[in-house]
Amino acid sequence: MTAASLNKSRSLILPGLVTLIALAILIGLGTWQLQRKAWKEGLIQQIETRAYGEPGSILPEAEWSGWRADQDEFRKVRVSGIFLHDLEAPVYGLAPGTRQGAPLQGYYIITPLKLSTGAVVMVNRGIVPIELKDPATRPEGQLDGEVTVTGLVRAPEARNAFTPENDPAKNTWFTRDPQAFAEVRGLERVAPFLIDADAAPNPGGWPRGGQTPLTLPNNHLQYALTWYGLALTLLGVFGAFAWKRIKG
Repeated sequence: MTAASLNKSRSLILPGLVTLIALAILIGLGTWQLQRKAWKEGLIQQIETRAYGEPGSILPEAEWSGWRADQDEFRKVRVSGIFLHDLEAPVYGLAPGTRQGAPLQGYYIITPLKLSTGAVVMVNRGIVPIELKDPATRPEGQLDGEVTVTGLVRAPEARNAFTPENDPAKNTWFTRDPQAFAEVRGLERVAPFLIDADAAPNPGGWPRGGQTPLTLPNNHLQYALTWYGLALTLLGVFGAFAWKRIKG
């Protein structure tokens, strides 16, 4: 190999390293999307097999310590008890609005439901607009006596890097976490899951239940192919660049 050829080959070391790093990132993103695809398909299957049909009973309190979302979430259930309205927690969120692209901004009302056994299940009764955060603005919806709730079992929400921290002192919440509510409200024997109430109307129209999204988009294969396609394109571009550099 001549000195000129050797210098040309050496000049490809840095571009080659950069290309390898970028290639690894693109392949990693494509693989991650395939993993997300498998997860999403499993979630869709859970919804299809559990969320419809006749409602069942919630998991007995004796089995709450072993509760697992992958075995129980999205199951349609029916439960009776008494709402503890004075202990409700408003969780900031969005819901589909009357116009496409204009979501309803408001609060999901999480209310403890005291069962006949004395145990408690947190019920997401649905959303209310911003201006109805105060329970006094919607007295018709504060149901007295024993009520029966039909809805879907849901797992607690986990806070991520983009979720603001809860501020219990100001009754400001951003995640639906039954244990966090229980600790602040001084409740014991609280279920590790929530129930999202169905769309059965409440007096006065609020809270508005039935907000659980049951139709989930699954575009992960398309995304994976896009990342893999970019990886192949990168290889082609580097190959052309290297060929031109060596032969030039």
